[in-house]
Amino acid sequence: MGRRKKGDDVSGWLIIDKPRDMGSTEVVNLTRRLFNARKNGHTGTLDPFATGVLPIAFGEATKVIPFVTDGPKEYEFVIQWGQATSTGDTEGEIIGKTEKIPSRDEILRVIPDFLGSIKQVPPAYSAIKIDGRRAYDLVRQGEAVDIPERIVEVYYLELLEELADNQARFKVGCSKGTYVRTLGQDLALALGSLGYLRELRRTKCGNFTLEDTILLENLKNIVHIEDLRKVLLPVITSLRDIAELAVTEADAAKLRQGQAISPRAYQDQNLSEGAAFATCNGELTAILRIEEKRISPERVFNFNNGAE
Repeated sequence: MGRRKKGDDVSGWLIIDKPRDMGSTEVVNLTRRLFNARKNGHTGTLDPFATGVLPIAFGEATKVIPFVTDGPKEYEFVIQWGQATSTGDTEGEIIGKTEKIPSRDEILRVIPDFLGSIKQVPPAYSAIKIDGRRAYDLVRQGEAVDIPERIVEVYYLELLEELADNQARFKVGCSKGTYVRTLGQDLALALGSLGYLRELRRTKCGNFTLEDTILLENLKNIVHIEDLRKVLLPVITSLRDIAELAVTEADAAKLRQGQAISPRAYQDQNLSEGAAFATCNGELTAILRIEEKRISPERVFNFNNGAE
């Protein structure tokens, strides 16, 4: 007889405004305990010194984590000009100084060079795995790391304001895999200066924004488990950017069994090839791959309790 899994079946999204100096995994473990949930996970690590939008998927929502992880991100960040640190943020030691502090005009002139597809070398102090080990663990043990260059997308980059003490605040919209610490360092170097991040705050992750978030402290103050679960957003919330297909009960049953269905009965829904999600009587049924002659389920859902 198999071992019974601990926790309740809880499904939905919890969008945390992550506090500074707390790891993403720590947030996952804490919220799992608060909800007495069987299963949850986050959609991409935020550095401990960073704050902001951290979507936590519970239960059936874990099946659609890639739709959030692969979606666009937005951050606000503050660069400290004139100094460089070993980590690119406030966690490291000062490793370089310069008297060159860029002017507003210089910053505005160089920003277009950081739009579109750009090359980045992720920081050595990162969660990237090298031969199965985290890069930051290797560096802390004194080992050299060689992280290959990658191409990322920067959709927009704005100078929001110049601040006191040789600092400036920016906003950036970017693709999955973009390291804002590296962006800050590279921006400073392009301006003939040095720089590191004093602040980093994620303001958007996929469809989720700061308006969707709740503070951990407020979450801890909710006493009853029923009230806690009212905070969860439906699983379907993360799928607003892809097409919806309303299917019959008979076809919903087929999809849940892993069977493909015919697109002929759904031509009135203006089908187009690619990813979509199926609903039946308003309930999320499956993630679909729509092709010319068939509609195939890629993920199917089975809701018992919690948000749909």
